[in-house]
Amino acid sequence: MSLISPTPTVTTSSDLAVDVAIVGGGPAGLMAADVLSQAGVRVHLFDAMPSVGRKFLLAGRGGLNLTHSEDSTSFRHRYGEKAVQVGRWLDVMDAQAVRDWAHDLGIETFVGTSGRVFPIEMKAAPLLRAWLYRLRHPASGVPVQFHMRHRWLGWQEERLLFDQSAQATTLTVRAKATVLALGGASWPRLGSDGAWVPVLGARGVAVNPLKPANCGFDVLGRCGAGWSDHFRTRFAGFPMKSVAVSVLAWADDSSPARFSRKGEFVVTESGIEGSLVYAASAWLRNDLEAHGRAELLMDLLPDKSLEQVLSAVKWPRGSRSLSSHLKSRLGLDGVKMGLLHELCPPEALSQPEKLATCIKGLKLTLKAARPVEEAISTAGGVAFEGLTAGLMLQDCPHVYCTGEMLDWEAPTGGYLLTACLASGKQAALDVLENIFKKT
Repeated sequence: MSLISPTPTVTTSSDLAVDVAIVGGGPAGLMAADVLSQAGVRVHLFDAMPSVGRKFLLAGRGGLNLTHSEDSTSFRHRYGEKAVQVGRWLDVMDAQAVRDWAHDLGIETFVGTSGRVFPIEMKAAPLLRAWLYRLRHPASGVPVQFHMRHRWLGWQEERLLFDQSAQATTLTVRAKATVLALGGASWPRLGSDGAWVPVLGARGVAVNPLKPANCGFDVLGRCGAGWSDHFRTRFAGFPMKSVAVSVLAWADDSSPARFSRKGEFVVTESGIEGSLVYAASAWLRNDLEAHGRAELLMDLLPDKSLEQVLSAVKWPRGSRSLSSHLKSRLGLDGVKMGLLHELCPPEALSQPEKLATCIKGLKLTLKAARPVEEAISTAGGVAFEGLTAGLMLQDCPHVYCTGEMLDWEAPTGGYLLTACLASGKQAALDVLENIFKKT
């Protein structure tokens, strides 16, 4: 993977005075820098890594999903319990504004069949390259100064303290305003390691524990030891296509499902992962926290009714094996058939009514979420109760928090990136209005 590194600024003094210090070179931090730079504010951006936008580049490796084209109401609903708070950011930068921003950088976008929005080239690198060029050489405003390999350690009195790994020295920075954009704790090798949590905690900032979001899960299995060796060795890595999953109300199968969607996921060595699982991950993770386990109900043939499945199962199979019969009558084979053998009691396989019920509602019990380091994103973070509407910390004047540092989450599909960009713009606009008195 090619990493794009802006020309670093060489700092010879152990102390630096700046207008705005932005700590973190992900989408939220870069967007804050972009808005402030174009408004004529001198911005210095610090990052612990050798180059900025590393997670952004990784997200674009399989096609950069910038945002989503669905209507505004549905879009905002994706942010769940934090829809109101995130909605304030989207008021300043919504999905269309993200596409306009990319267009201004010379990157055209298109809407895919799923409604997701991508750059025409499908790659992140050209967009990041154009963005960094504008930050270094703005048509109006002032260039952003980049300081790479500067790890933020916290504060020394009221000055920001950085470890300059390249020079093996420290740097203190006096800033009129500070924008923290340090990410969550997923993909720590790319810079988001959550090391900021105890630093802010020491300043009295309320930080809710960081948790995995858009993550995979480990299965309990029949005996509590996960998949059987037979199933794991044969089907780990296989996709489960054209299935529907539901998360029912806990201990109340008669209530409407809290989540239900059709799609696909992947069987892993220890459990399941993939887009359909990620979409349900918040409910599953919360059930695990509350009850010690979570249950996912799978419909292996969502395009067929229970009656159709039962009729096919009851059809005389003669000398054929059950697997051959289900493949012939229902197209059920491979990993789906493997799951039936893995999860169904043996007696259910020999009773048509029970077998049909399993095919249409196979229960998978989960015992743990995968570690936060493996997750696509994180939940938890700086509590909104300690922030102003403009994302300034109430107990730390002139210090702002943005992006995945904040306590919100969203599914994949462009929602994460859109909200990160929007939060960076929201913070920058508040800096302009309240610190520099610009509107």
